[in-house]
Amino acid sequence: MSTPEARSAVLARIRAALTDRPTSPIPRDYRRPGTRGPGDLTRFAEVLRDYRAQVHLTDNVPAAIAATGRDLRAAPGCPPEWGGRRGTPSIEDLDRCDGVITACHTAIADTGTIVLDHAAPDQGPRAFTLVPDYHLVVVRADQIVAGVPDAVAALAGVATQTWISGPSATSDIELERVEGVHGPRTLEVVIETG
Repeated sequence: MSTPEARSAVLARIRAALTDRPTSPIPRDYRRPGTRGPGDLTRFAEVLRDYRAQVHLTDNVPAAIAATGRDLRAAPGCPPEWGGRRGTPSIEDLDRCDGVITACHTAIADTGTIVLDHAAPDQGPRAFTLVPDYHLVVVRADQIVAGVPDAVAALAGVATQTWISGPSATSDIELERVEGVHGPRTLEVVIETG
């Protein structure tokens, strides 16, 4: 006997039973989508470090990439000054290479998440994020949004996405951390500040 009247009666009884309860202890002053704060860049870097990612804030991206000392494969659309070998590598090449360089679409301060849009040539094919053991991502400060709702809004219409929150890791049944199971074991993030 499910009628709108019966539903309304049940909900009215529940509300009446809860009238003597205190208001919710959950704060309702959280940030709303679109509210970017001055600490977002700092928060993003802190959360990435908590995930064991290597983080560099710089206004000289080519120098930061060169300082890694790695022979990297670059996504086809990355700026030439970033260095890295170009071309379309096979899965075997990606497995044997020293690592890859990509840009990103969006980054989320609250979660330390980097989102790649694989339709963009500077982010490479999806295999770039899964096969190599090392991934260097360049994030511009203006790509950092406050929270997940902001990222979802920024990604409207983007069909293929990869969300990365730190190096690939999981825990076994004894809660031992295992890295590199389904993606790079090492994530290095260069945040372009200038």
